Amino acid sequence: MADAAPTPATPAAEPQPKPQITFDEFARVDLRVARVVKAEFHPSADKLLKLQLDDGSGTPRQICAGIRAYYKPEDLVGKLIVIVANLAPRMLRGEESRGMLLAAGDPPKDAETRRVVVLTPMADISPGAIVS
Repeated sequence: MADAAPTPATPAAEPQPKPQITFDEFARVDLRVARVVKAEFHPSADKLLKLQLDDGSGTPRQICAGIRAYYKPEDLVGKLIVIVANLAPRMLRGEESRGMLLAAGDPPKDAETRRVVVLTPMADISPGAIVS
């Protein structure tokens, strides 16, 4: 009996587009530049990093980000990132997160092949700068 022909690999599913929003809805999102002052592993979550940020407000801001598989804490300290500054705070495994960092990721969902890149400004700019 002849061997069966190999089955072609199934391509990764394309991400589904999100619903269209109005400009006014988008304008409600407060995107700001922040500097990572301290980064560490989240003590109770193996996918999260806990970041202490200077967001230009004079008050330290903590966020938790699901980028632990892609970044070492020491690689983020001192870096400028873009955050959603007006996201409602929430508790993530016992730690308060007051915002969200922006990152881009390849469609594959497995950690072996997926790349995740934290979005950063192309040039130095002060923490608190508005992204528009």
